[in-house]
Amino acid sequence: MNIISISSTTHYSTTSSPFSTGKHHLSTTTTLSLNPPPHSSTNKPLKHPKPPNNNKNINNNNNNKKNNNNPLKSLISPSNTLSSQPPPNALTNKLWLSSRLNPPPSTPTLPPTPTPLDKDSIFMKNSENGSDNLEYIEKYENGNDNLGLVENEVIERRVFREKGKIFVGNLPLWIKKKEVTEFFRQFGEISNVVLIKGHEDIERNMGFGFVIFGGDMAEKSAVKAVESDGVEFHGRVLTVKLDDGRRMKAKTSERVRWVAGERDEGREYRSSWHEEREGSRREFRNVLETEPKNWQAVVRAFERINKPSRKEFGLLVNYYGRRGDMHRARETFEKMRARGIEPNSHVYTNLVHAYAVGKDMEEALSCVRKMKSEGIELTLVTYSIIVGGFGKVGDTEAAEFWFQEAKEKHTTLNAIIYGNIIYAHCQARNMDRAEALVRDMEEEGIDASIDIYHTMMDGYTMISNEEKCIVVFNRLKECGFTPSVISYGCLINLYIKMDKIYKALEISENMKSAGINHNIKTYSMLINGFIKLKDWANAFAIFEDVICDGLKPDVVLYNNIIRAFCGMGNLDRALRTIEDMKKERHKPTSQTFMPIIHAFAKVGEIRKAHEVFDLMRMSGCIPTVYTYNALILGLVEKHQMEKAVGILDKMLLAGVIPNEHTYTTIMNGYASVGDIGKAFEYFAKLKNEGLELDVYTYEALLKACCKSGRMQSALAVTKEMNKQGIKRNTYVYNILIDGWARRGDVWEASDLMQQMRQDGVQPDIHTYTSFINACCKAGDMQKATKTIEEMKRFGVKPNLKTYTTLINGWARASLPEKALKCFEDMKLTGLKPDKAVYHCLITSLLSRAIVAEDYTYRGVLQLCEEVKESGITVDMGTAVHWSRCLRKIESTGGAVTEALQKTFPPDWNSHKTLDAISSMDTQNGLGNNYDDPCSESEGEDDDDDDRKIWF
Repeated sequence: MNIISISSTTHYSTTSSPFSTGKHHLSTTTTLSLNPPPHSSTNKPLKHPKPPNNNKNINNNNNNKKNNNNPLKSLISPSNTLSSQPPPNALTNKLWLSSRLNPPPSTPTLPPTPTPLDKDSIFMKNSENGSDNLEYIEKYENGNDNLGLVENEVIERRVFREKGKIFVGNLPLWIKKKEVTEFFRQFGEISNVVLIKGHEDIERNMGFGFVIFGGDMAEKSAVKAVESDGVEFHGRVLTVKLDDGRRMKAKTSERVRWVAGERDEGREYRSSWHEEREGSRREFRNVLETEPKNWQAVVRAFERINKPSRKEFGLLVNYYGRRGDMHRARETFEKMRARGIEPNSHVYTNLVHAYAVGKDMEEALSCVRKMKSEGIELTLVTYSIIVGGFGKVGDTEAAEFWFQEAKEKHTTLNAIIYGNIIYAHCQARNMDRAEALVRDMEEEGIDASIDIYHTMMDGYTMISNEEKCIVVFNRLKECGFTPSVISYGCLINLYIKMDKIYKALEISENMKSAGINHNIKTYSMLINGFIKLKDWANAFAIFEDVICDGLKPDVVLYNNIIRAFCGMGNLDRALRTIEDMKKERHKPTSQTFMPIIHAFAKVGEIRKAHEVFDLMRMSGCIPTVYTYNALILGLVEKHQMEKAVGILDKMLLAGVIPNEHTYTTIMNGYASVGDIGKAFEYFAKLKNEGLELDVYTYEALLKACCKSGRMQSALAVTKEMNKQGIKRNTYVYNILIDGWARRGDVWEASDLMQQMRQDGVQPDIHTYTSFINACCKAGDMQKATKTIEEMKRFGVKPNLKTYTTLINGWARASLPEKALKCFEDMKLTGLKPDKAVYHCLITSLLSRAIVAEDYTYRGVLQLCEEVKESGITVDMGTAVHWSRCLRKIESTGGAVTEALQKTFPPDWNSHKTLDAISSMDTQNGLGNNYDDPCSESEGEDDDDDDRKIWF
């Protein structure tokens, strides 16, 4: 009888793994033959093991849902059930990917169940099995009468046993492949040594492994090596036996169950080991999502994963990267490589992100170079991270370079990388380039995200461009975005920086009316704005609003409140606030202690300043150069230059190197006292040490030159600034104008005003006040009056010093009636007169009272009444000068004398004091050279508080 056999040759091609659910392309060529199949006559072993019988048939119906989930089950022959063996050339054998990569050992046809045999025949029949005989006979001696089943089990193990492979147990945990190879080389040629590694420590093994002999004599070498069982090896007694095939049998069984086994709910079959590992993986991902701040829980969840894959290592590297912990990210990366897992682009990108967050761009670029050397392509995400990293460190040139490379490598970009490069240019205040990038992005059809709008608003805030900032905010709403607390926060920050606190409060009210609540950052901005205006009451009112809203203050908010306490002089409350921070588990920083140290130094309490210094050390904050700068600044403002220089010496002893701001602060101190020689001495030190020369350094030099009246030296300093490419700002122009004003040179001051406008620098209130002072000293009151009108046209409101300077000018011009008119105008603007204004007016009126004009008497009486109501008491020198003037007006006393004496010091009626002062006046001529507090403008010192150099 001729047997018809079907021989199928199948070509399989797919764009993904054979186990994927994608479309498979099959082409089958079927040939008919009348010859019997080769295995039927030669009894060759099968290429696929016999699967276990689950008493379930495989249905070949294509509509069966369970079978559709496994693409391989549709390829099995309809007649092939779990109880039947597949044909030798079955399609399943050819499509099994693992059989291509690692073909399983051949499986012979199992013989029929044998009849019971005696012990001797069993031993003789299985003599070729080696060590399997011992196990077989042992089962026979233990009373297992069903020798047929026992023989089948032994034969089945022998089928899966790899020839030339032995099991080696009880190895030392520290042993390496080299030592094992050297020992077993005596038995024959060794093909491979496999030591089972530990999961927790990959440098140590689990105490067992396998030795695989090679060559033609591999099996004999393995049998001979078994004789070494029980031999001592590095202090351990070895267990050596032939491989019984259990491991291969278990793997094959798992594979068969995967192909033919049932699955629940459409999920692929997984072994218990896979299920356990998948559970630990899910737990790790869940901890990453739910407890990102608990890094200990994240690390413990990762360590519970049995043999983590590249994906888990990448997630952990990414986690460390988000925290900015670049060192642990690198450690995790190296552990992954030590396990033999090669990183891909995703893992490398996570490592680059870690270095970018840590602002170590040199290491980030080294990772990029490593990626390129290994042939790993940089994705758009990688380029975006690099551009953003350089943007954060302020290297706009490097950010632009990598952005251009990203454009060359990738045909299409996204809004994220555009947002990063726009952020880089906004931080560098290069808004023209940022606007050009926005245009390019729109031309490419990329929609800008709301974050880009916020970035542009922040950039315009830095350059104080209110108009364009408002335009971006309105455009944000036109594009369908709902303004968030960040959007309103950008506007609040803009007006705070422009000292328009009333505008910031309007934005705050608009935000509340839109249903958007303040957060900690917006509250901190408002508090900072009131602190700049020295409005302590409103600053604390905002802080109370924070508490009422149920928000918990952060470190920044606490630092602002401490600044407020220090500004109002309540240093004890500032120290108690630090204790409140600790109770709320906020760790104080060096920024927390610096205002307190500066405040104590400023009032001359050096001992308490050092106590706070020690408290800072005990709180875990190491004193830095910025802390020492705060201490030096306080002493400089108190004009204690010797002690300030002493702190500089202590810095050097402590190993803290002074920076350019340290020397600039000391130069400012010497400039304030007019010591130009010392100022230039520390300027030379700064240059010799190679520190950066900035505009603040030259400001200190100019201030020293102008204070000492050496205007030619000031011109030389400005020429040096031009050579260094340092542009003059408003503060520099104010110093120069005030210097010429001290000399009464209105022409030079006027030229500087014109040059200032040509350079695009807007004059401020201090500029106009200094120029008015120059006009008053030159006696050009008409020009001074026109300057007041010009100020009002440009929206600059005259302040108290401006009016005081103008009143003093009218007094110098012997026009007290004009001074009184200016005084009334000042009160109409809402300004409250101070001691200097009353001093100028009364002195001017007394000098004109000798001619006995009525308005002078009425003016003096009115002013004396206001001084009394204001609670102002003049100093002794002023009282002596006014009394000398009274002797010429009312030698025997009168109403003016009585009114003036009410403003004199309490000890004025002491005859001894009066006589002593009168005697001193006669000898020293105090009456002709008294110190007039409004004789000079101090406009250049008004904004010193806004220009403190903390770092």
